[in-house]
Amino acid sequence: MEIDNIVVKNRGITIINRLKDISNKTIINEIYNGLNSKRRYISPKFFYDKRGSELFEKITELDEYYPTRTEKSIISSIGNKICNNYSGINIIELGSGDHTKIELLIKQISPEQLRKVEYTAVDISESAIKKSVSTLKKVFSQLKVTGIIADFINQPDIITNNKQKIICFFGSTIGNFTERERIRFMNNLSSQMRKGDKLLLGFDMIKEHNIIEKAYNDDKMVTAEFSRNVLNVVNNITGSNFNPKEFEHNAFYNAKKERIEMHLKARKDMLIDIESVKESIYIKKDETIHTENSHKFNSEHIKSIGHQAGLSTTDIFTDKKGWFSIALYKKHT
Repeated sequence: MEIDNIVVKNRGITIINRLKDISNKTIINEIYNGLNSKRRYISPKFFYDKRGSELFEKITELDEYYPTRTEKSIISSIGNKICNNYSGINIIELGSGDHTKIELLIKQISPEQLRKVEYTAVDISESAIKKSVSTLKKVFSQLKVTGIIADFINQPDIITNNKQKIICFFGSTIGNFTERERIRFMNNLSSQMRKGDKLLLGFDMIKEHNIIEKAYNDDKMVTAEFSRNVLNVVNNITGSNFNPKEFEHNAFYNAKKERIEMHLKARKDMLIDIESVKESIYIKKDETIHTENSHKFNSEHIKSIGHQAGLSTTDIFTDKKGWFSIALYKKHT
């Protein structure tokens, strides 16, 4: 990954690169092991290079893609219900590629309180971090802003500090995890929280299957381009020779597991080489690479997820259709 291993301070913005703590070899091995497994996969965290982030922004504007606009409608009215006084609070956003959501929340904080608020953006994408923090600083000049480039799934200690925290994890990204990954992630997150800290967590809710499937199979095929772009990211990281055009985007709802699955289906037989790995990967025609799960939830799931991590469910904010929810959890001990 071509990211400078430095701390940048400029015009009230601090950007810290924590990916330097993870070796490039470790990242390449993670990708190779996924591609070489019996059921091939690439982690969805690799979707978001500069191009991937741009494509996802286009996805959020599509008629079929309800999650972003529905979640935004919830965020825009819950500021006072989350916290009475934001003075001295550090708002930490995980996966902060889309700054427009946190902007809606910060707009609800009074100017007097905002002067005493810190905002910390955490994302694996350098371009997403730079865009997010610079935009927010322009909109809220009095806000202290920090960007951290990191893999917050495998670097859970990045949010440790002694200030009162409100952690935001929007977009139902929690739905991308397997149950085991989700439990580990939530327990790690809870261990970094102190008494009184809060967590805002977005959940895409179970609903009619056709509504969900259309959200991942838009008529303009923007999602298909976004899906295939992960292979460009893998090429840039590992020096592999994927041709994204040789794969078909395949997204469907798995009713038994209550989740959308996204796969890339090979259009022909191919050999994939990775620069630092001696053995090629043979992918047969019609074989798939699993790139994302997006689990859907109900209110019982939401409460259970908090309880398992030692967090109490203070509130669940939901839109009128019940399509999306944001849970407010609190750490009591």
